Amino acid sequence: MTLERLKQKRWLTLVLYAAALVGISFGFTYLIQYLITYFNIPIDKLAYTAYLLVFGVTLLSNLAIIVPVYIHVSIMMAAATYWNPALVALSASIAGALGEMSGYYAGYWGKRIGHLENLPGYERLVGWMERYGIWGIFFISLQPILPVDIAGLLAGASKLPVWKFLLPSWAAKFIKYLLACYVGPAIWDILPLPPL
Repeated sequence: MTLERLKQKRWLTLVLYAAALVGISFGFTYLIQYLITYFNIPIDKLAYTAYLLVFGVTLLSNLAIIVPVYIHVSIMMAAATYWNPALVALSASIAGALGEMSGYYAGYWGKRIGHLENLPGYERLVGWMERYGIWGIFFISLQPILPVDIAGLLAGASKLPVWKFLLPSWAAKFIKYLLACYVGPAIWDILPLPPL
């Protein structure tokens, strides 16, 4: 297989992966809204519970190392249709940044346990982290495709101070989740879905 075909295959895989994530998120959002309507759940009294649910699910989703679990996005979008999107994004971003600490500490302790410096490309990745530092963490946390755990592993392995990992991770996640909380329900309203 030529290099060009390999690159095309990677891009196609990436696009299909992103489309599947968006489809799953909207599917879960529809399911949550359907259940709220079907069981006639009084949503006006559940705001604090919804924020806690978003926090808990996002924390658990972000604790997974290298395995992207995006169920929390659909729960965020469903919650943002009923409650304050900014507060939904704030609670999700705090939980998301705290959840990414699992990757940071895996890198921090993994260097001692697993001798990460023997892995191929380790020095190049650490050099990249030292060169871009918190901006690299910010941009990796901002994009939706690559797992932030890569930045966490590198930040931990290179002994970057915790606050220099946590702060840019939270800021990027807040922007990303705020966008999802405002744009997701807006897209939801224009989709030709059956009424709930």
